[in-house]
Amino acid sequence: MKRWWLTLLCLVIALPSWADNGAAEKRMLDIAGELRCLVCQNESIAASRADLAVDLRQQIREQIQAGKSDAEIRTYMVDRYGDFVLYRTPLKATTLLLWFGPMLLLVFGLLVLATTLRRRKSSVADALLSDDECKRAQALLAQTTDTGTSP
Repeated sequence: MKRWWLTLLCLVIALPSWADNGAAEKRMLDIAGELRCLVCQNESIAASRADLAVDLRQQIREQIQAGKSDAEIRTYMVDRYGDFVLYRTPLKATTLLLWFGPMLLLVFGLLVLATTLRRRKSSVADALLSDDECKRAQALLAQTTDTGTSP
C-alpha cells in the first residue's frame, strides 16, 4: 500500500515537468513546421526523418530550453542555412524572382499565345482563294458530282 502512495506522489511531483516538456515539444513542432528540411526539401523539419532534421529539431529544443523566442530561433536558422530554410520566404531584393517569377512566366506565356494566334489568323486570311481559284474549285466539284467519282 505504501508503494502505491509513493508512486502517486512521484507522479504528482513529475507532472508539471511533463507539462512543460509537452508545451516545449509543441512549440518546437510549431517552429519546425515552418522550416524546410534541407535534405528532403519538400518536407518540413517536423515531418522529416532525415538525420539532419533530427539534429535541427534537437537544436530547436536546446534553444527553447535556453529561453530564446521563436523569432530568435528562426533568425538563427536563417543566419545559418539561408532563406531557403523558410517555407514562407520573406519579400526582399534577393527573393523578388521567387515571388514574382510565376506571374512573369504567366504574362510571358499569354503574350506568346496572343502573338501566335494573331500570326495564325493573318496567315489564314492570306490563304484565302482568289476569284479564279474559286471558279476552278467549283468547276472541279461540279465535275465530280456529275460523274460520281473523285478527281
